[in-house]
Amino acid sequence: MGDGALADAQRREQIAGGLAQTYERIERACDAAGRGTSEVGLVVVTKTFPASDVRHLHALGVRDVGENRHPEAGEKAAACADLDLRWHYIGQLQTNKAKAVAGYADVVHSVDRVRLVTALARGRSSVEPPSSAVALDCLVQVSLDDEGRSGRGGAAPGEVAAIAEAIAEHPELRLRGLMAVAPLGGDPDEAFARLHALHRDLREQYPEAHMLSAGMSADLEAAVRHGATHVRVGSAILGTRPPGR
Repeated sequence: MGDGALADAQRREQIAGGLAQTYERIERACDAAGRGTSEVGLVVVTKTFPASDVRHLHALGVRDVGENRHPEAGEKAAACADLDLRWHYIGQLQTNKAKAVAGYADVVHSVDRVRLVTALARGRSSVEPPSSAVALDCLVQVSLDDEGRSGRGGAAPGEVAAIAEAIAEHPELRLRGLMAVAPLGGDPDEAFARLHALHRDLREQYPEAHMLSAGMSADLEAAVRHGATHVRVGSAILGTRPPGR
């Protein structure tokens, strides 16, 4: 085995170890919360890591991959177009990049304003050929930061209804639920409890908005306790990202 093949095999083994540990954490968290493991999906966040890592993940059974930067996300999706993957765009999204993201993403977790809804719908409607276009799944990102602070991004809780209504009005989009990130330095249990309540209220009007995207490497257990249907994990599986990335 050459040096390149050896390094490739070692990298896959490393990823497999992180993946197994993460699945074990999810299983333990589900057991503690009285939930089935099938209720919580894993989105592996591959930002800053190469497309070769995405291929390793696919070989290990992963089908949901998360990215948070364009054009990196688009380039990676193109490089892995032969794989049956579901691409989740999870980062803050500028309106002028919405058209491009709507062309390759399957789910956008970070819809935080009505203007972005319009841009995503316009972008999705321009996917060619039109007959292959499938409605883009959208989650409203809600801020869990204290009032007056904006550390993690997202719409204020009071803005969720208007954004959800805007998504529901566009046939190119499908309202699927909520996403949030726990505040820096805050109590994730308290934050995710508030998120769960917001999600419950949303589903009273939109029963199909069943997704609740919450929890990352450091706090996935708290997210599972409070009803998360999807956790977004990167470093616990792929390793520490380079500084500044």
